[in-house]
Amino acid sequence: MIRNTHTHNILRRLYPAVLGSFLVIYALSCAPGLLWQDSGLVQYRVLHHDLTGFFGLALAHPLFYYLAIVMKAIPLGEAVHRINLLSALAGAVAVANVFAFMRLWLQRTGPALLAAISLGLCHTFWQHASVAETYTLWSAFFTGELVVLMQFVRTRRTGYLYALALVNGLALSVHNLAGLSFVCYGVYAAGLWRRQRVTLGSLCWMALLWLIGTLPFTSLIALSAVQSGDLVGTLKSAAFGDRWQDAVLNTSMTFTVLKENVEYMLLNFPTLNLALFFVGLAGLCRKKGPVEIRRLVGGLALLFLLFASRYTVADRYAFFIPFYIVSAILIGLGLAVIQDKLALSDRRFSGQRLKSLVLALAVCPVAVYALAPSVFKQEGVTLNTRGDIPYRDDVTYFLRPWKTGYHGADRFAREVLAQVEPNAVIYADTTTVGPLLIRQQTEHQREDVTIVNGAVHSPGASILTAQALDRLLIHRSVYVVSDLPGYCPAFIREHYPLYPKGLLKQVGKRDAADRNACSASMDGTSERPL
Repeated sequence: MIRNTHTHNILRRLYPAVLGSFLVIYALSCAPGLLWQDSGLVQYRVLHHDLTGFFGLALAHPLFYYLAIVMKAIPLGEAVHRINLLSALAGAVAVANVFAFMRLWLQRTGPALLAAISLGLCHTFWQHASVAETYTLWSAFFTGELVVLMQFVRTRRTGYLYALALVNGLALSVHNLAGLSFVCYGVYAAGLWRRQRVTLGSLCWMALLWLIGTLPFTSLIALSAVQSGDLVGTLKSAAFGDRWQDAVLNTSMTFTVLKENVEYMLLNFPTLNLALFFVGLAGLCRKKGPVEIRRLVGGLALLFLLFASRYTVADRYAFFIPFYIVSAILIGLGLAVIQDKLALSDRRFSGQRLKSLVLALAVCPVAVYALAPSVFKQEGVTLNTRGDIPYRDDVTYFLRPWKTGYHGADRFAREVLAQVEPNAVIYADTTTVGPLLIRQQTEHQREDVTIVNGAVHSPGASILTAQALDRLLIHRSVYVVSDLPGYCPAFIREHYPLYPKGLLKQVGKRDAADRNACSASMDGTSERPL
């Protein structure tokens, strides 16, 4: 009882300190305005109160949008900045939850702080805490699951299992990644029932609370099924989105993908502390802590790694965030394992020095990320990104997770809308369409301009086809943002001349002999992210 009281007193003091510290870090690193690609579309959806989205129900993430709409309504500063700050707030909560989980597990502050700092300064997590994205909010719920699960193991109070079910349901309403942890919890709950540690009635209450948590998502599914009359198609959309079934179910692995997986890990933990990850793995196997927690942490690590490592979408690096959370936990556990060995040899002074060393190493990623862009440029190293976005230095933009003071997307949208002629038409790929539409619609700037895209576009804009383009070019100027394959409709790239004009490419008229050469529409193109 005394030990539990001491632990709770420490958590009451240090949890707010960890939360506040990373909230300050993420608030300072948070992008102040408009953003590219998915983040730009997130901002667009929030501003339009769109809970469904453009690419299928799997990408709806409704609970995130409910909370983001609340953030948008707070009358302080720019609305898009407040939307971005939701990710910062959620990221700080996730980091603090990791600290709480480790402190409850190990009864030690040093390893708990190491785990929290390792996650908080992890590249991909920090990057997504600086922009409008759903992953940090999911992370806040997931790490909350770990805390209440630990409390159940410590106290055996069934109420914590009810909380676990509810929080996991809410997490699923943020992102489908919660389905992976649901598998682990389901197996665990079944084992508890089999060993008669929980009753069937308790399992039923857990199921009910889980369903309540999923209501923001399941209500969208039910509404879509009723409206479309296609239950199977709706369920596929909820599981895979419009076009990602093959990627989700992929079972192949190539050397290139394996090499990228290793590079992602090194980028996110670029210190010698990464060695503690493997020590922590050994700790899971050597009876370090409650067996239930060790098995669940090991199972979650394996599931998250298997899912992300063979997921074949272009931005799959973000899907390693769940694995990085567990990796940070294992790094903290690794420190505890070594501390135990030093304590057995009565080398307490060495143990204190070790703790100070690893905590110092834990903040080294900040320097690595600050210096990496200049090193890459000096060595001529390039990233596998498109590289043609105005006012975005891709090496710096992607290697530095913080977006402090970044206004590239704002500047692009403002200048593009200022440069085009009256009644112009702009085809914008999914990387650039969000900033353009937000700038046009929220500030009522150049409402005469039509912005076209396969997913989202100006009100009343129709699908762009070769025949429609021929008619448009008679009376209106037509532009594309990019002429790269995958970002520009194929029929435009192949059959129309493109002339650089400011930040855009102007589409010229094609020869009469070529007017019947293609009939492909914009839907036939497949845009790549980034």
